[in-house]
Amino acid sequence: GSDCGLAANPCRRRSMSTPAPTVVCLTPVRDEAWILERFLVCASLWADHILIADQGSEDGSREIARRHAKVTLIENANSHYDEGARQRLLIDASRAIPGRRVLVALDADESLSANVRDSLEWRTALSAPPGTVIRVPWINLLPGADKAWVPPEPIAFGFVDDGRAHSGEPIHSARVPAPRDAPSVDVSEVGVLHYQYLDKRRMRAKQRWYQCFERVEFPEKRPSEIYRQYHHMDAWPADQIHPVPPESLTAFSDLGVADVEIEPAGQDVWHRRILELMRQYGTDTFRRVDIWDVDWGVEAARLGVDFAEGSLSDPRTPVDRAALRYLGFAQPRRASMVVRAVSRSLTVVGW
Repeated sequence: GSDCGLAANPCRRRSMSTPAPTVVCLTPVRDEAWILERFLVCASLWADHILIADQGSEDGSREIARRHAKVTLIENANSHYDEGARQRLLIDASRAIPGRRVLVALDADESLSANVRDSLEWRTALSAPPGTVIRVPWINLLPGADKAWVPPEPIAFGFVDDGRAHSGEPIHSARVPAPRDAPSVDVSEVGVLHYQYLDKRRMRAKQRWYQCFERVEFPEKRPSEIYRQYHHMDAWPADQIHPVPPESLTAFSDLGVADVEIEPAGQDVWHRRILELMRQYGTDTFRRVDIWDVDWGVEAARLGVDFAEGSLSDPRTPVDRAALRYLGFAQPRRASMVVRAVSRSLTVVGW
């Protein structure tokens, strides 16, 4: 395929009489010490303020955040996972900063590409009228970082603030106010690099947790729907996989930014959260969720989490096992009419 859309495009020059807006980075955090230092170094290159909403981190994330001059640390006291609530918390806090503001919402495992500092197209987007949504390509780096999955539509990462309310959803929420009728600017020269997929073990553990969360929060959702949503990486269309220009990564090294390090225990934080859910709801709640490639009894013992012996054994029925095997087979073949017909029949057995 083509490259990731980081090539320069001509764009209108901003009027010299218009003062540059204050750029505010909004980032929710919970136990992100593995990458937070790097994230803050990168964000400090382009953001005037970095607002970190920490939700009870226990891994040193808060201490890392406090070391950076541009960071304001905000307490997210919500005991529950709620993306809309944490985004409103950040947006409300940003509005205490006076003057014209552009909000850029990134997760800790993301960064704007290093060329953001020199991009005229980016500066032009920042000068758009209040209420404008800024959309940016989402470049999901794959193991080896020489290729990336890039969705066909850019994502709303930025917003030229006009003070409007942000609603948001508990999960997979829009990060900034982005109503359908809002004007938008699409930036192609700068991308958001997403590092999640570089660490396959961490990524798979996170997807296991997401599936468990969906099962608890949205019990009406069909198990097959949850499976497909959190195995999207097994069925990316070939035309959405693009080579990554090496300079888009080496540019960080040139600025003294360290490479992303893969931790041997990257999955642990997510597996602990799954065990918390199992303690609260019991294993049977999750028997139709694709998490049983892990022996949770062994995992609990490894992580030092106490459970009664045998209480974490695999609760799946033979039908459950067969359905999950079928979904794994079908995921990359979902365009097939035969596969679609068989998949529809899963509803008969509660899938």
